Amino acid sequence: MDIREIYVVTQEILQHAGRAVSPSVRRAMACAVIKNPRAGAPAQDDLSEFVEISVRAGELLSARALDALGEQTPRAYGKGVIVGEAGDLEQGAAMIHCKIGLAMRSAVKAGLALIPGNAKCGGPGASLDIVLGGIDDAWDYDAMDTIEFRVPGAPRADEIVLAVAFATGRPNARIRGATETTVRDLMATLRG
Repeated sequence: MDIREIYVVTQEILQHAGRAVSPSVRRAMACAVIKNPRAGAPAQDDLSEFVEISVRAGELLSARALDALGEQTPRAYGKGVIVGEAGDLEQGAAMIHCKIGLAMRSAVKAGLALIPGNAKCGGPGASLDIVLGGIDDAWDYDAMDTIEFRVPGAPRADEIVLAVAFATGRPNARIRGATETTVRDLMATLRG
């Protein structure tokens, strides 16, 4: 794994929409600018190399992000990837959808819920909104949020930017939505 740069960003939200946020909400994101070992090559079916890179990077980035979060317990997590223009979107998908989640869960010592993740191709300075969802409860509406990231000058055409994020919640969260039971009942009705 050839890493050019690592970025760690921490955001602490003390006020939002004219109201104090108490306790404050913290978001932390860590990303690595990684050399794409197959940049410029035709798309291939075997993406195991990218899965393995993501596991090693995921361990490193999760530790960095959680360290940046401080003493507060994370309630939400997410992951994202931007593949440089000489790469293949499926390389990014292999990095965020196969095994990086195991590294994230090991680091946070929790994680029953599916980890939201998104991937795209982009050039230097491209941004991506990482979707955050509840760590142990996918129906935790107060954990649902996003964190935007971009790395100046990355990804170059032959690079991939891989990111993980953790947060303590959403500022002044106060909505209630459908419960898992409500959705399951609706699906049962629709399926007859």
